[in-house]
Amino acid sequence: MIDPKSFYREMDALLAAIRIDQTDGNFLEFILLELEKRFGKRLGICNGRLYEQRGDDFILIKTIDPQQEHKFASRLPIAAEAMRLVASSRSYIYDDAQFYSFFLAIGSTEKEIPAAVWVHSPEQHWIIVFKLCENWMREEISLFLNAVRMACNYRLFSDSMSNTIEQAVKIQKSLLPKKPPEYKGYDIAGRSNPAEYVGGDFYDYFELDEGIFGVSFGDASGHGLPAALLVRDVVIGLRMGLAKELRLVHTIRKLNEVIQRSTYSTNFVSLFVGEIETDGHLFYANAGHPAPFIVKDKKIKELPATGITLGFVKDIELHRSYAQLPEDSVLVIFSDGIVERENDKHEQFELGRLKKLVQKNKNLPARELVDLVFDTVYEFGNRVAWEDDATLVIIKRLRNTY
Repeated sequence: MIDPKSFYREMDALLAAIRIDQTDGNFLEFILLELEKRFGKRLGICNGRLYEQRGDDFILIKTIDPQQEHKFASRLPIAAEAMRLVASSRSYIYDDAQFYSFFLAIGSTEKEIPAAVWVHSPEQHWIIVFKLCENWMREEISLFLNAVRMACNYRLFSDSMSNTIEQAVKIQKSLLPKKPPEYKGYDIAGRSNPAEYVGGDFYDYFELDEGIFGVSFGDASGHGLPAALLVRDVVIGLRMGLAKELRLVHTIRKLNEVIQRSTYSTNFVSLFVGEIETDGHLFYANAGHPAPFIVKDKKIKELPATGITLGFVKDIELHRSYAQLPEDSVLVIFSDGIVERENDKHEQFELGRLKKLVQKNKNLPARELVDLVFDTVYEFGNRVAWEDDATLVIIKRLRNTY
């Protein structure tokens, strides 16, 4: 009798040793070969084969010995009694004579006692079948089949989730600017660090008429995948609205209606959108976002909210406001993940420290200033993982040299 603990450990070791890139994506085909190779003689199993569900049938896609493939059923109808048994129990030993030929080709004169296990991912289903050879024991085979099912299902679901997360990461990265735009007289840089694989912070740049460019910056409540999905809708909505040269406030109000109808209606989004002219005129709308600020020498001007956060109510009151971005000034737009990061004494970095840091280093290029802020805040938090999404955009208006 095999020891269950050692058997599970061996199964775990087998799965841990196999990566998708080592098997060219054919994970279950590789597992089929390894199971018979490692456990065949010990358990009395042979003639392994793998079926994949396609429509109302399971189709044979892999056998241990391709030269024997003609002996096996190429198609298994889901409606058959034998399939119902394995579907309901997820593993089954067919020691009833009526099933001895079910997994064999039509017209075959051979007989076998088959054992099958049903494994699946969120999107697909498979059946692994073995012939039980001499000296097999029911308890051992049952343990084996259930271990295979649990281990393979876990791996398939993990891979599926990893692929989903990887796709979400790629989508979110595609929404963030690959590099800052180049506008004469300005130096621009931005950076976003999600607390998880994906996050709820975002920023974007856009170009309007000649001599006018813009920046959008937002923070969806929470973080992780739900926040990231909402961010996707917001970014796409802004791009569509601003690309059509719609009025800024009108675009944001329409976006609020979209958020209200969203499946993720419990989420809210703070949003800052600014339009900047070549001569430094800044027209903006701030829907409940932490006030960005402009640093000019020793003076600091905040750009407070001009309306409430999006998603709370269907009809929002929002207006556009104005500020001047002088030469040699710095516009700082940030998310609360920057100022609310805590140290081991539960002290927050706070807005005051951010203002002093920017003021002291305002002559640095925008990219270096962004990196300096992130490094300083990271050190302040004792270099532990970020607990909230953190995002920062720096827009410097340069001195006119001509």
